[in-house]
Amino acid sequence: MSNDPAGVFHRGMELLLAKDMAGFIALFAEDAVLELPFAPPGQPRRVVGRTELHDYLIDYPALLDVREIRDRTVHETRDPEVIVVEFVASGHVVATGRPYELQYIAVLTIRDGRLLRYRDYWDPIAAQELLGGGLVRS
Repeated sequence: MSNDPAGVFHRGMELLLAKDMAGFIALFAEDAVLELPFAPPGQPRRVVGRTELHDYLIDYPALLDVREIRDRTVHETRDPEVIVVEFVASGHVVATGRPYELQYIAVLTIRDGRLLRYRDYWDPIAAQELLGGGLVRS
């Protein structure tokens, strides 16, 4: 496994595309934190620890069939463990077959090849419209 933050990010995106959620979840440290500052009411704004991350993320492919992740940009920061990433995910909403496309910006803290903190910024209104008002997960 790459210890390079950009390498860890790109590996995570490949695992998402492969729908290997167990592999994606394994990229996170045991005590990792996923923060969702723009989560709509009724959805978690914080998911703590790999067990909670597993429960939150494992069924993601049953919600969204992500087929492409493009326009990936990695911005390095002064802290070698922190990167800011931008990307566009597209595919289909599983329940409806409707096209899905959403832009993301995330701030990742990566230490020793593991995600410690993943702050995910996305448009919850656009996501809810794409999902027909259903459950929103980043």
